[in-house]
Amino acid sequence: MPNFSIGVDLGGTNLRIATVDESGQLLEKVTLGTKVALGKDHVIGEMCEAIRHQIEKFATTGHLFGIGIGVPGIIDMKTGTLRESPNLPGWAGTPVHKEIERRLGTRVILENDANVAALGEKWLGAARDVEDMMIFTLGTGVGGGIVIHGRILHGMTGMAGEVGHMTVEPEGHPCGCGNRGCLEQYASATAVVRMAKEAIHSGKSPNLARAAGSDPEFSAKAVYNLAIQGDEEAQKIFRRVGRALGLGLGSLVNVLNLPMYVIGGGASSAWEAFAPAMFEEIRQRSLVYAATAPATSLTGGQGASAQIEPEGPTKTLITRALLGSDAGLYGAARLPMM
Repeated sequence: MPNFSIGVDLGGTNLRIATVDESGQLLEKVTLGTKVALGKDHVIGEMCEAIRHQIEKFATTGHLFGIGIGVPGIIDMKTGTLRESPNLPGWAGTPVHKEIERRLGTRVILENDANVAALGEKWLGAARDVEDMMIFTLGTGVGGGIVIHGRILHGMTGMAGEVGHMTVEPEGHPCGCGNRGCLEQYASATAVVRMAKEAIHSGKSPNLARAAGSDPEFSAKAVYNLAIQGDEEAQKIFRRVGRALGLGLGSLVNVLNLPMYVIGGGASSAWEAFAPAMFEEIRQRSLVYAATAPATSLTGGQGASAQIEPEGPTKTLITRALLGSDAGLYGAARLPMM
């Protein structure tokens, strides 16, 4: 049995644990519900119990590198304290790293969930052939992570990559962070649902109204389904998503000049609906992208532009993530191996 580490994706709804060997082979994956209502001690206890089970199962024939844990929120990288996490209410100020390491008695590394998703895609996913890359994770909000020379870029306090709160509309929709017009107010799954409801209230989209009326859990996926079926208002929403992403990406391409930018997260499944507007906006907004974009593009389903492999090291590639929801698990497992 090869050496291994354990990656944890600690979300507000699900707790996922994966045992991964040093070649990237998944040995076992376990999914539990995150019972946040029962408090952080209960959640940490269940997580540590599941991790111990994995250690006992695989440590007899292989060496454990350690435990990597991806957490949604802002982490004090020096102390391992979770400073803030909207998906884990009541956890602010919790020394998560010390508590888990104390319970398990082994090496533990705590990291932001978007950062570990970036590391996962760098290790085994879309960015495995480049050393420098950036990821945008489109979900309930919008997260981001940057990898330079194969390692996560943390910045001064561990907050590098907060792309969700880039301003893309100076007087735009209010954001929970206190700003207005943040990227996540236009490019997240939550934003798609909000814009759909705004279209419904304006009376412009009977199709969206019917979909919302028949589905108590009306979601971004329902809006996407209408968009690919040709509904103009739904398509307009995803053009708005694409434009917002293009504005944000265009600025970052200009500033960072990385070889690859990866779009991941659950809402990235709507790629065909938002990618054309995204690429159009990036070409208009980024001098660097205009000079380094791949010369050829392919047209995918529903008219979406999909970049092909770059022709050389000086090309800027913008592409979809390959690992889906497992990117963070693989990235978390990679942390102790580095």
